[in-house]
Amino acid sequence: MGGKIEEADVNGDLSSSPELKRQKVGHHEMNPTTENTHSSLLPLASYYSEEEEEDDDDREGREEEGNRENGSLFHGQRQKQVEVRRDCPYLDTVNRQVLDFDFEKFCSVSLSNLNVYACLVCGKYYQGRGKKSHAYTHSLEAGHHVYINLRTERVYCLPDGYEVNDPSLDDIRHVLNPRFNREQVDHIDTNKQWSRALDGSDYLPGMVGLNNIKETDFVNVTIQSLMRVTPLRNFFLIPENYQNCRSPLVHRFGELTRKIWHARNFKGQVSPHEFLQAVMKASKKRFRIGVQSDPVEFMSWLLNTLHTDLGGSKRPNGSIIYRCFQGELEVVKEIQNKQCSEKKENGDQQNKASVSQEGTVVENVLRETNRMPFLMLGLDLPPPPLFKDVMEKNIIPQVPLFNILKKFDGESVTEVVRPHLARMRYRVIRLPQYLILHMRRFTKNNFFMEKNPTIVNFPVKNLELKDYIPLPTPNDNERLRSKYDLIANIVHDGKPGEGSYRVFVQRKSEELWYEMQDLHVSETLPQMVALSEAYMQIYEQQQQ
Repeated sequence: MGGKIEEADVNGDLSSSPELKRQKVGHHEMNPTTENTHSSLLPLASYYSEEEEEDDDDREGREEEGNRENGSLFHGQRQKQVEVRRDCPYLDTVNRQVLDFDFEKFCSVSLSNLNVYACLVCGKYYQGRGKKSHAYTHSLEAGHHVYINLRTERVYCLPDGYEVNDPSLDDIRHVLNPRFNREQVDHIDTNKQWSRALDGSDYLPGMVGLNNIKETDFVNVTIQSLMRVTPLRNFFLIPENYQNCRSPLVHRFGELTRKIWHARNFKGQVSPHEFLQAVMKASKKRFRIGVQSDPVEFMSWLLNTLHTDLGGSKRPNGSIIYRCFQGELEVVKEIQNKQCSEKKENGDQQNKASVSQEGTVVENVLRETNRMPFLMLGLDLPPPPLFKDVMEKNIIPQVPLFNILKKFDGESVTEVVRPHLARMRYRVIRLPQYLILHMRRFTKNNFFMEKNPTIVNFPVKNLELKDYIPLPTPNDNERLRSKYDLIANIVHDGKPGEGSYRVFVQRKSEELWYEMQDLHVSETLPQMVALSEAYMQIYEQQQQ
C-alpha cells in the first residue's frame, strides 16, 4: 500500500469502542469517519496495542506518523518496550512444511494487507497482534503461538507478546524475502550444485517450475525466458537497484526473480501469484488469470511497462530493458500512385510535411525513410501448402531461419495494408545485446484463427547474422558483434486459440538444455530444441 500512515495505523480488529469515537490529534478535533484526512483510519486504530505501536513505528524510519497516533490514542499510557527473548518454548511447533509465502499477503479473516503476520504453525495469515486482533484471537483459539511479521520479518510469541530472537528462524526469513549480495550474483552462473526442498525433492536454482494458476502458461514461459537474460536477472536480484521505484509490478517481478534463483527454498517450485496480481492491475486486466493470452503480446507489454516504470527514457541505455533488448531499424516506406495522388489533391501542405521526414516523391511514389527502435523482430513464415501428399497427410513445410531473416536485409519488400497500402523495406542498423525473434504463426481471417505449422530450422549456437543481412560498419575502436547463441525458445503446441506453451532454456553453468512447462522441468538434448514449432526466441550476443 502507498503511504506510511496505513502501515503504522492498522492492526487487525473490526471493533471500535465508544470512547474512541472522537480523538484529539494535535490541536484539531478529528472525526474518525472523515474520509479525506489521514485519520480516516482511526476507527481501525482503536484496537491498536502498545506493542504494535512500538513494532511498526520503530522500524525503517516510520516514527513520525506513529508518534502522532501514539500521542492521541495512548496519552496517559506509558509506552511499553517489547521484551526480546531467545528461549521460546514453542519453537518446536513451527512447521516449515506448511509455510508458503508466494501468495498475496492478506489477512485470511479481514482480507486486509496491512500489518499481516504469518502463523508459523499452520501457515495462515492474520492481521495484527494486539489484544483484539485476528492473530491474537487465533493464538488463543488454536493454540498456535509463533508468528512472523511479513514486512519487518520479526517473530513474536502470542498471546504473551514477546519477540523471539533465535537464529534457527533465519531460514524462514530467507524464504520470505530471498536476498543476494553482489558476489553471489556474480557467481550465480558458475553454481552447479543442486538444492534440496523440505519434501526431499531436488531442484536446480533458476530451473524451478512455475505454478500454472489457471491458463497462465503464457506468463510462465515468458518469465522463464527472461530469467536467462543475465544483466536483467542480475539487476532484479538486488533490490537496491530499484528500491526508489514505486511500481508494484517492478517489485513483484524482482521478488519472483529472487525466489526462482534462491538456493534455500522450502519447495522445488514457485507460484507467481503476487506477480500475476500486479500484472492484472497494471494491464487493466488485459492479461489475467483464467484467460489464455499470447506470450509475444505479453512479452512486449511487460518489457515496455517495466522500462517505463523504471523511469526509462527513449535513449538506447534508458533502462536495463533498453540496455538488453533495444536495437534500431532503418525503415523505407513507399506509398504508391493512388495514395500519392490523393495527397497531392489534398494540397501542398501535406507534401511538405512528408518531405520533411526525409520523404521524396519520385514518379508518383512517396518514399519516407525513418529510424525506428525495436525490442523484438517479427518474422513472416511462408504460407503452408494447400494440398495433401499421397498419404493424405498435410505436408509440414520447413524453412531456414536465414530465409525469413531476409526481411531485414534492406532490399526485400514487405507489403502492408494498414493504415494504407505501402511497400516497406527494413534494415538493421544497430543490433541489441539480446535479440528477440517472433515467428508470426497465427493469422486471423474473417472466420477463425489460423496457425502456420511451418518448422523453422535454426542454429542453437553461432547464429552469424552478418552472413545474411547487411550490418553497419562499426567505428574504428569497436568490433562488429553479430554472432548469437540461443538461450530460450518458446513453443506452441496444439490448435490456434487453444493449446499450451512450453519453453526450452539453457542452463549456463553446465551448458545443458531443459524443457520447462509449468511445474514440469526436465533435461533435454539440444537437437530436440530445433525440432519444435518455435514461436518466440531469445538470442544472446557473443562478446568475445
